[in-house]
Amino acid sequence: MEIVKHPNKILGQKLKKIKQVTPEIKRLIEAMHQTVIEANGVGLTANQVGEDWAVFVIDKKLAEENGVPDVYINPEVTESSRELAELEEGCLSLPDYWRPVTRPKKIKLKALDENGKKIKFKAKGFLARVLQHEVDHINGLLIKDRIK
Repeated sequence: MEIVKHPNKILGQKLKKIKQVTPEIKRLIEAMHQTVIEANGVGLTANQVGEDWAVFVIDKKLAEENGVPDVYINPEVTESSRELAELEEGCLSLPDYWRPVTRPKKIKLKALDENGKKIKFKAKGFLARVLQHEVDHINGLLIKDRIK
């Protein structure tokens, strides 16, 4: 799969919710996992490979280390801490673009896993940042949109 680069229009649109986890969606998820590995990324959202579906994957090792899933369907950040942290972020769709981005240190996230089962958990630190970055993609936002 090829990674879509800015200024492709799909990167700026809110993605469609997935009503059912079909074999087509499962194939997309598998291909996204392979693509994020090949690109040395930590996360990848469907619009970054040209698909209009509200799904992202994160690095399997990051997921395992934090005891969380590596697939998120229809994700939503439901709570954010007031405490913020600034860290330099990059994006596979914005090659060679690294900028400091301020985000909440802790979040609560709800989504469906790759089998359509509801998941809900708290995340902090780097995991929280990665999840927020990918949820931004679901909502049509890039890191350049977060910079003041």
